[in-house]
Amino acid sequence: MVATDVSAKKAANKVRNKKENEVGDSAKTVKKAERKTLLIVEDDRGLQKQLRWCFEQYDLVFAEDHESAITQLRRFEPSVVTLDLGLPPDPANASVGLGVLQEILKLAPRTKVIVVTGNDDKANAIKAVDLGAYDYYQKPIDPDVLGLVVERAFKLGELEEENRKLAALRHATPLEGLVAASDEMLDICRTIEKIAPADIGTLLLGESGTGKEVLARAIHQLSNRSEGKFVAINCASIPDNLLESELFGYEKGAFTGAVKQTPGKIETAHKGTLFLDEIGDMPMPLQAKMLRFLQEKTIERIGGREEIGVDVRIISATHQNLEQLIQQALFREDLFYRLSEFTINIPPLRDRGGDAIVIARAFLTKYAEQFSKSVRGYSEDAVSAIGGFNWPGNIRELENRVKRAVVMADNGLVSAKDLDLKVPETEVDQFPFNLKEAREQMERSLIIRAINHTQNNITKASELLGVTRPTLYALMSKHNIQSIEEA
Repeated sequence: MVATDVSAKKAANKVRNKKENEVGDSAKTVKKAERKTLLIVEDDRGLQKQLRWCFEQYDLVFAEDHESAITQLRRFEPSVVTLDLGLPPDPANASVGLGVLQEILKLAPRTKVIVVTGNDDKANAIKAVDLGAYDYYQKPIDPDVLGLVVERAFKLGELEEENRKLAALRHATPLEGLVAASDEMLDICRTIEKIAPADIGTLLLGESGTGKEVLARAIHQLSNRSEGKFVAINCASIPDNLLESELFGYEKGAFTGAVKQTPGKIETAHKGTLFLDEIGDMPMPLQAKMLRFLQEKTIERIGGREEIGVDVRIISATHQNLEQLIQQALFREDLFYRLSEFTINIPPLRDRGGDAIVIARAFLTKYAEQFSKSVRGYSEDAVSAIGGFNWPGNIRELENRVKRAVVMADNGLVSAKDLDLKVPETEVDQFPFNLKEAREQMERSLIIRAINHTQNNITKASELLGVTRPTLYALMSKHNIQSIEEA
């Protein structure tokens, strides 16, 4: 009988050792990939050992009481926590465990907490779920069932994180073709989303290279005319004697060289949007004809007699001060009011906090792919140089410098030298003398730099800043900072 028991124990040990080896091999395989962190809050050492064996595919972190649970949460920022409600100093009472649950959800509201209770304590389990716990599990522990609950919590967390990133990306760049992260440009984005469906004349004011045409296209795409054409014409790039025929078209034989009937830009944009760039350069005689078109909604081609009805939305833009041109009798006041039913002032790149590096990264991706270059980002000195430069040519200048730098870069990172920019010695002069305001601006600037420096990786950015990820999220919310990829 004794011999039989010994043989049975040997066989059982052999099976257990084989299973442990299989689990060990599986864990080694998982280690090759990025492992997920699971925090287990449990004061029973025996149960800790059992759970360690059950969850070897995760990076396990253990805590035995309230204080250590919060410490481990802050340190490792796990996305899933299993929490025993019966914690010291009063394991028989769930109040300590419920307190830990509330503090976890306050510090890291996205954390999935699975509460573990005694088999006769369903009331507290339900209470925990009401407080925000993801799920509950009653003892005794069944490793397979608990493992399934934990795995499902991780998967749900990943899906939610992916949705947040997509939502943040849409929020950070709500308009097609526009890359922005600053408060100033996000306000303009929200304004455009509101006015786009309203069929009103819009005037875009801003320095050369600030992206006026990109915004005009965004208005068109968000409008009820998005199925129609977007037709753009630069009034400054066409000689005065040709601009009228470009806009209104002409009949065959209207002038020398008019060998066939040709519709103009206005007619071509019928049912769509006409973008008049640099409207301040339109000659005065043509301004009168444009005003008549805006009033009557009809045109006559040059050399023609037929009135042609045209349904078109006008978006105009200029870098000039039209009110000043009106005072100098170089621009019609009545036309100005027709064009500027709604006016949007676009800030220069130097006044868009954090936008320069975000836009620069988008250009780098574009041109690295176009030129088949293995450039993956910017060096630290390049980030500082981009953030400290004044950008007199705005986005157009930034694009040209990045395009050239991608071609010139010798390794995977574009340097300040590749961009032909100097690294600023200090950033103190960029902040006001008011201490509180300066502190706020400096804090915001450092957070934006950290997010950009880590390629929008919030975890790495929080490590760089020396704060927890929940704290960084709170600071981002405080300063209204949007991460493009999360930023």
